[in-house]
Order: sequence, then C-alpha cells, then structure tokens
Amino acid sequence: MRAPRAWRWFDELTGLSRGLGPILRHPVPPAGRSAWLYVLGSATLVAFLLQVVTGTALATGYVTSSGDAYDSLRFISGTAVGRVVRGAHAYGASAMVILIGAHAIRVYLMGAYKYPRQVNWLSGAALLLLTLGMAFTGQLLRWDQTGYWTAVIAAEQAGRTPALGDWIGHFVLAGSTVGGATLSRFFATHVFFIPGLVYLAVALHLYLVLHNGISEPPVLGRPVEPATYRAWYREHLEREGRPFWPEAAWRDAVFAMLVVAVVLGVAAALGPPELGRPPDPTLIDASPRPDWYFLWYFAVLSVIPKWSEDVVIVLGPLLLVVFLVALPLVAGRGERHPLARPWAIAGVAAVVVLVWHESRVGAVAPWSPRFDARPLPADVVGATEGPIATGARVFYDRGCLYCHLVSGRGGIRGPDLSTVGDRLSREQLLTRIYSGAANMPSYVTKLRGQELESLLAFLASRQRNAP
Repeated sequence: MRAPRAWRWFDELTGLSRGLGPILRHPVPPAGRSAWLYVLGSATLVAFLLQVVTGTALATGYVTSSGDAYDSLRFISGTAVGRVVRGAHAYGASAMVILIGAHAIRVYLMGAYKYPRQVNWLSGAALLLLTLGMAFTGQLLRWDQTGYWTAVIAAEQAGRTPALGDWIGHFVLAGSTVGGATLSRFFATHVFFIPGLVYLAVALHLYLVLHNGISEPPVLGRPVEPATYRAWYREHLEREGRPFWPEAAWRDAVFAMLVVAVVLGVAAALGPPELGRPPDPTLIDASPRPDWYFLWYFAVLSVIPKWSEDVVIVLGPLLLVVFLVALPLVAGRGERHPLARPWAIAGVAAVVVLVWHESRVGAVAPWSPRFDARPLPADVVGATEGPIATGARVFYDRGCLYCHLVSGRGGIRGPDLSTVGDRLSREQLLTRIYSGAANMPSYVTKLRGQELESLLAFLASRQRNAP
C-alpha cells in the first residue's frame, strides 16, 4: 500500500523516513517478563513534554512581577481551561518525579549503569537532578507564603556552605531579600535555563541509548566483562534481537498515553493545588512546607540535632552527587543481577523506607504549630458562658490551641491537654504557665489576672469524666 501523496511529498523534501527508519528498526534485546519495566524512561520524557506544553500555556497568562504574579495565577485558576492546565502542570511535575525516580531505581537494580553504559547513567543522573531542580524552582512561582519561604529557606541552607555561603545565598535570591528580582531569577531558571539543560541531557541520553543499545535483562551468573561484552551483545541482538517498532514501542506508547490520561484526568477532577495566602514576611503565623517530593528532606532537617544541621545540609547533597557520579566509574563491571548484588536491594529498600517514613512525618510536621486551628466549639468546651467558656477563648486567643490538642482539635507540638485536669493540680498548671517549657514561652507577663483565672478554670475542667 502506497503512502499518501502529501506524505511522499513531505518525506521527499525532509528525508524524515530515512532519519526515523533506522531508529524504529533499531534492534532491542527481548525483555521477557521485565518488558514493562523498560517503559519508565520514555514515560518520563513524555511527562517532561507535557510540562513544556502546559508550562508554555501558563506562561502566556503569568505575570513575572512580585505585585501581579499571585493575582495572575488566581485569574488563571479561575478559568475553566486555566484550571485544567495549571492542574496538569502541577500533577505532571509529580508524575515526572515519580517516573524518573522509578526509572533510576530500575536501572540501578538491574545494573544497567555498567559497561558500556556508564555515560548513559551519568546523563540520566544529571536529568534526575535537573528534574528536582525544576520542581524546586517551580514552587516559588506560585508566589504564595509557601513559595516565598521556599526561597528564604533555600538561601539560608546555601548560606551554610563554607567560604561561598554568603555569595551563593545572594545569588539564589538575586539580592539580600526575596523580591521581584528573586521571582525573575527563579522564573528564568525554571522556564529557560533548566529546560535547556534537560534538552541537551535528553539528546545525549537518547544518542547513547542508540549507540550502546538498550541493556538486556540481567542473568544471574553472567557478569559484564568490558573486553568481551560488545561482541557478545552484537551476537545476542543478531540471534534474538527484535526491532524497536513495534516490539517495544507499543508498550512505550501505551504507558505514555496512560500517564497523560491520568494527569489530565486528575487535573480535570481535582483542579490545581490551592494557592496559599499572598507572600507577607511580617506574618508570624506562617507554617510553610514544601511539595510532597521534598517533604522527606524537610522532615529530616527538622528532626536531626541542631548541631548536625550544617553537616547534613552541606554534605547530604554533596554525597548524593558523589555517589551518582562515582557509581558507574568504580562499579562498571561484574554481576548485574540484583540477587548477586544484595547490598543494592538493601540500599534501595532502605532509601525507599526512609523517604516514605520521613514524608509521612513531614506531612504531619509535629514540630509546627497549627495556625489554622479553629476555636473550640461549645460542645467541647462544655459551657457557653462563665469562667470555663472565657478560659476557652483565652486558650485560643493566646495561641495555646495551635500547639495543644483538646478533644482531637488543635496542634500536636505540645502535650495533649484533653485530660490535663486529671494529671496536674492548679498549682502545677500555674507553674507551667508561668515558667514555660522547651517549646513553650512563659506567659507570666502575657496574662491578666482574670484571664489567668479563667484559663486555669478551663484547663482544670479538662477531665476524662467531665460532664
């Protein structure tokens, strides 16, 4: 069957089929039961292209100005199309982080970083770091409280770097404080600089995939020997290889379409993540936290001893980069099968458990006050007037409810006070209010006499068997 005339005309002028033909006919080794694990790389690329499309659409309505950025995003989110586009961009970022992380784990466990694919791994590691950098810089562009403090915290962490800390911090903020210049720098980095590097890294990565071939599934007892591997691989492809199209390409296409459908479906159903309040550095009741893919790091920095913060902040990312670069250089030969490398399985399992656990801790953030806590309802207080009701209002107005739970309401930074009347006497309550604690200020000068008496009455009424 002859191709349509229009295509033959276009192909004759561009030579597209001659360029794509060798790629589509490029032989790949049979993947067997692990075939679907090989779709993660192409799905990550499709997720990135989705980010480019939705990001370009958002940029047409986004105003890169500290005075207008927040309102422009609110306007975009208020339109039917803008709601879906911004949601797809947000959830697409999550999909890209998940996919590239899963792809890196698959490559690591299957030993696909070994000869002759060491540079494949290095270009992929660069893409992993660039993806995280793109996700990080995108947070500030929301230009709400969380985005604002993201830049502040990043500059503070950069400032811990020996010798160069102050310079790096000023470079991150484009000055000494967060402002319009900071927003412009993050926008340029997020929209131009990092995507440009991603394009270059993707081009190199794809070229190396074609040059070195797709890694075959590892076989226990068949180690990689650089002196003989290329000859063995050529013979393996001649004997058992299959053309990329349609043998493997259809799986890539199906999974990529599924990723796009899920992202667009979630965006249409849920809309974009809600914007926080506009940035205001004077607000002391801010409790910002990063997007979910950085929650684990946020939690780690919050629970480690204060004396170790500088070491973790500086050495943690540095050790990650050293590991990613050194791995293919020092372990480029030998067994590839995971069962022959149990330390690799244990390492991945440890990292996954750590990230999962710390992400859960970061989502709860027990060290942070709950500034969104609402006043206790009358059925919890047990009175609508009198000292107990007045004490409940003092308990809320003075911020106590931000850190203490009462009948399941409030914060968790401090002890649960639901039954504090059973545990502490009036004198003990008075001592704690006046003296404070490690995470609690003293209220000796903050409460007037009647306020203190009402607060004590309310706390004393918090008993297990109270009516």
